[in-house]
Amino acid sequence: MTSVTLTFPDGAQRQVAVGTTGLDVAKSIAPSLAKRTVAMVLDGVLSDVAEPINKDARVKFVSRTDAEALELIRHDCAHVMAEAVQALFPGTQVTIGPVIENGWFYDFAKAEPFVPEDLPRIEKKMQEIIAKNAAFTKEVWSRDKAKDFFRSKGELFKVELVDAIPAGEDVKIYKQGEWLDLCRGPHMTSTGAIGKAFKLQRFSGSYWRGNSEGPQLQRIYGTAFATEEDLKGYLTQLEEAEKRDHRKLGREMDLFHFQDDAPGTVFWHPKGWALFQKLVSYMRRRCDMEGYVEVNSPQLLDRTLWETSGHWQTYHEHMFTTETEDERVFALKPMNCPGHVQIFKHGLRSYRELPLKIAEFGIVHRYEPSGALHGLMRVRAFTQDDAHIFCSEDQIAEQCLEINRFMLSIYDHFGFKDVHIKLATRPEKRVGSDDLWDKAEAAMKGVLDRMSQDHPGIKTSIAEGDGAFYGPKFEYHLRDAIGRTWQCGTTQVDFNLPSRFGAFYIDDHSEKKTPVMIHRAMFGSLERFTGILIENCAGHLPLWLAPVPVVVATIVSDADAYAHEVVASLRKAGIKAETDLRNEKINYKVREHSLAKIPVMLVAGKREAEERTVSIRRLGSQESKVMPLDEAIAMLKAEATAPDLKG
Repeated sequence: MTSVTLTFPDGAQRQVAVGTTGLDVAKSIAPSLAKRTVAMVLDGVLSDVAEPINKDARVKFVSRTDAEALELIRHDCAHVMAEAVQALFPGTQVTIGPVIENGWFYDFAKAEPFVPEDLPRIEKKMQEIIAKNAAFTKEVWSRDKAKDFFRSKGELFKVELVDAIPAGEDVKIYKQGEWLDLCRGPHMTSTGAIGKAFKLQRFSGSYWRGNSEGPQLQRIYGTAFATEEDLKGYLTQLEEAEKRDHRKLGREMDLFHFQDDAPGTVFWHPKGWALFQKLVSYMRRRCDMEGYVEVNSPQLLDRTLWETSGHWQTYHEHMFTTETEDERVFALKPMNCPGHVQIFKHGLRSYRELPLKIAEFGIVHRYEPSGALHGLMRVRAFTQDDAHIFCSEDQIAEQCLEINRFMLSIYDHFGFKDVHIKLATRPEKRVGSDDLWDKAEAAMKGVLDRMSQDHPGIKTSIAEGDGAFYGPKFEYHLRDAIGRTWQCGTTQVDFNLPSRFGAFYIDDHSEKKTPVMIHRAMFGSLERFTGILIENCAGHLPLWLAPVPVVVATIVSDADAYAHEVVASLRKAGIKAETDLRNEKINYKVREHSLAKIPVMLVAGKREAEERTVSIRRLGSQESKVMPLDEAIAMLKAEATAPDLKG
């Protein structure tokens, strides 16, 4: 074969000689195309534009402003940062520097710790390297040559990385001018293609290959974008996220705290627990209306049950276990599903009972590494608004669509309008036969198509290999007020667990049939959803969710008796309220309750007491409005009514 056929995104084709590089193809089409091309997508794989093309292929040329180039910009930045660090701090060893979400990091072995003043110095050096516009070039070395080179430079971590490359694989080296690194690639054409839209963000400690017993390293994080406008937008989002950090707001609002005696476990304060219980009450009402029955299953279950379910074999490293004096091994449940199967099995079930919807606000425990814990967002003990629907195969589509309708209505009540539904398919590590997985995935793909038709404003996609070990799942990703996305609810179709436990029902022909088990959680983790909610509204919770919706504050002590009367009237109307009768100036009280994110303050002085009015001041507003007490209470009662209870 002397030529190959290239197919372009618009369907056009061109024949070129075998071994022609992507850059040469771009030049042959148009010099302007070659000038703006920084990489190419070759049969769906992002590749160096200097790569020779040796077979028929689909080709797309990538400019630095295309979505595909963003990962390369960040990857190239990691290499440039590593060169800058070694130029400024001779003797520093470079280890690994992967691209991560929103940026990259690089780990270094350096005798002295980095200090904050080093970041601008490194950035300046990076700018100098980028300005040189040195070409990125790839070389393939033998394993021995690579090891000898890095050993001679004192780069012992790189020697170890070369040893870890599987036998038979190429050892790829990428150069940028005189500096080089061990790298799989790809890269853009030159350092100049990176541009100016990058920022080094922070330092942290790390360990070689994540092993706490290995050498300690220093990590530098950075971010980069194609344009300075995009970078500015992202940095502004980070600033806003810092203001909205639920851990900070949790302290200011006196909701919860964490301490080392119980890592990854929440100490809920009265106000935080009130918020938590409002979420539970809301979900309990919604589940009652949807025909769920609520249960409670044990926290500790024998190891044999987890072996039957498959958790012991596939999830053991995330489980907390204990052994009793009689040598029985138990595990704290990481999931509620095996317990719900046992409840389904207790007694003879008929097809007339299906679908049977079993719900539980179940506390589960999962081991997370200490470094991964993050406030309410990543914990070791959390409560799931969990449910399992036992149904027949022909009920799967209907039940999944019902769950979807239910799920979207819940998110709408909490102000989340932008939802992305992903179908996560079979993972590499799983239980059950391929036939069962084929059946489950086919059913869910049909449902996903229906979801797209029924809700054209909602984005859907496939997440290959991200399913649970026992079944494929729908993931519901919510976009918050500042553009971040959070995965919350899930729906999982499971043909495996009921069969593994021998669960069955009697069908209309008096024969035993294995039910399908649909796992579903709406909030997901109540702790995590609470954190997301706090950050989404920056602590400004709506009146129906706020732990203390109203504070009645007095201007003078003559109004104290009236303030108590106002609070009593509010409570009678079902609105939780507190008084603030302290001998402090009203502006001081306003500032303090604003910091605690109290939604409404009713201010009462001597005149208000005499006229039976209140001055209403809302969180975030400098204005106040005087209203008759009865009208104010009626207005606040309407606002404090949960959306599912409104007519």
